[in-house]
Amino acid sequence: MVDIATRVHNHNWKIDPIVRSLIDTDFYKLLMCQSIFRNKPDTNVTFSLINRTKSVRLADLIDEGELREQLDHVRSLSLKRGESTWLRGNTFYGKRQMFRSDFMEWFEALRLPAYHLEKRDGQYELTFEGKWPEVMLWEIPALAVLMELRSRAVLHDMGKFELQVLYARAMTRVWEKLERLRQIPDLKLADFGTRRRHSYLWQDWCVQALMEGLGTKFTGTSNCLIAMKRDIEAIGTNAHELPMVYSALANSDAELAQAPYQVLADWHEEHDGNLRVILPDTYGTEGFLKRAPDWLASWTGIRIDSGDPAAATEIAIKWWKERGEDPTKKLVIFSDGLDVAEIERLYAQFHGRVRVSFGWGTMLTNDFRGLVPGDALAPFSLVCKAVSANGRPTVKLSDNPNKAMGPATEIARYKRVFGVGKQVAEELLV
Repeated sequence: MVDIATRVHNHNWKIDPIVRSLIDTDFYKLLMCQSIFRNKPDTNVTFSLINRTKSVRLADLIDEGELREQLDHVRSLSLKRGESTWLRGNTFYGKRQMFRSDFMEWFEALRLPAYHLEKRDGQYELTFEGKWPEVMLWEIPALAVLMELRSRAVLHDMGKFELQVLYARAMTRVWEKLERLRQIPDLKLADFGTRRRHSYLWQDWCVQALMEGLGTKFTGTSNCLIAMKRDIEAIGTNAHELPMVYSALANSDAELAQAPYQVLADWHEEHDGNLRVILPDTYGTEGFLKRAPDWLASWTGIRIDSGDPAAATEIAIKWWKERGEDPTKKLVIFSDGLDVAEIERLYAQFHGRVRVSFGWGTMLTNDFRGLVPGDALAPFSLVCKAVSANGRPTVKLSDNPNKAMGPATEIARYKRVFGVGKQVAEELLV
């Protein structure tokens, strides 16, 4: 077991670079990248870092030189032979050779493209521009670098024993959560914590704790490097990025209305089985399902990622019934801002009505609330999103208006096209 406190105290990033591999990323990014490589390889996109918690002034906390050093290190990475062998030869979701040879040859030669970094009003403006398959792979490393540099800045002046006590308290907190979770019969839970983790070493520790504490109730991790290292399942499907970019490329309102379904038609050609999971909330869950083509009803299930998760699940159950499908055979993956109490509540409400599963993120891999003075390690909402495609702005509406993004005029247009009415704002923690 790694002595995390000692490694943090030594402050030697050359031993512990924040991102140590191109597959230190979420599995869904690689699955989407292959689909984009096949269907939209020449689309030009811009990704941008967005700190939705303005009170956390990252540019005041994080040294610009250190940030550039870490980002430059990410640009130096390439796929290692063992990583390539794992991706080419491993079985994912029961399917061998998930990643095609042409995609793997491209990925093996990849170096991430340049970045643009500026300071403005206490925040970093970090952007990436270029071909979609290349630029999209910056998202997770960029978030990991900023999140961990913030953690390192807060911990920098702590002594070794103070750090040991801090991590002992955080470990105890995780274990107490697992003791509650393992009381849930038939629990299925995966680690989704890469995007806003405290650090790589901490996420790896949390995964090992899940393996021992939950046993077969733990289904795997979204992090490819940890999945390979710990010989567990890599978990993931697709994300909002796909419909956001496809929609930005639409040339008319009619094309815009069909864009989210075209995404899934392309995905349908690429994958089957458990990878056929709908993410319906990009432009409103209820409207998406109401207008969805019949063939989507036969898919494995849906992932709930914004708004009231219980309300969205009830909408999905009603939709499946109306389409002649048995909801008890459908998978519902809850993945928005989960912690133990919410997992317990949702399990109790929907177990037996659907196949319940959970993707546990920030409150697994970055719950240091109240453990340092001023609560300076409290989790915050940092995202890295596609903000334009071929020069056109992207839009996300979400089931929670606090997560909406895009120019106001385009947001209004998208609400009209997708029939989004009044929405209820939910507190935005992460």
